[in-house]
Amino acid sequence: MDLQKPLEKIRKFYHQRKRLPSYREIAELLNFKSVNASWRVVKKLIEQGYLDKDSQGKLIPKKLTHELKVLGTVAAGMPTLANQEEMDTLSLDEYLLTNPSKNYMLRVIGQSMKDAGISPNDLVIVESEKEPLNGDIVVAEVDGDWTMKYFQKRKNEVVLIPANKDYPNIYPKQNLRIGGVVVSLIKKYY
Repeated sequence: MDLQKPLEKIRKFYHQRKRLPSYREIAELLNFKSVNASWRVVKKLIEQGYLDKDSQGKLIPKKLTHELKVLGTVAAGMPTLANQEEMDTLSLDEYLLTNPSKNYMLRVIGQSMKDAGISPNDLVIVESEKEPLNGDIVVAEVDGDWTMKYFQKRKNEVVLIPANKDYPNIYPKQNLRIGGVVVSLIKKYY
């Protein structure tokens, strides 16, 4: 079964509507008379790693975005000749997402993490239910307010540390709830 046509139609639907189509919508997209035919196509797309299902059985994207060629390496230190040979292809979904059913994205506001390279309007991808380790950047609810800081556990105390000397460390007074660990950063220059 050739999956290119169904894959392109599902990709287009996903990019336009920011969600995956239902089995019924897949049948309509592909001009199938039955939803059962959609189920077979989805099964193949899951087998080939394009889609997955979350713990409730809902379809989620796995490798649905286009893959980009990795052409080689470039020095970020002293100027050298860029090595430009095609090395591989890479799906941004695979690269940025650690656990698609547990990942979510937030837009950054504020300057408290600027020395970690995280600026206003950047996007962070967070993995919920991931146990933070010392030094991880976490999204946390502290005494009713949400923030993003470095996580540091010292004996029986947790301190949240900014990556900007103009901001103070945060010591939770009553409540601390970790909303997840930052696993990826998306920065757009234009």
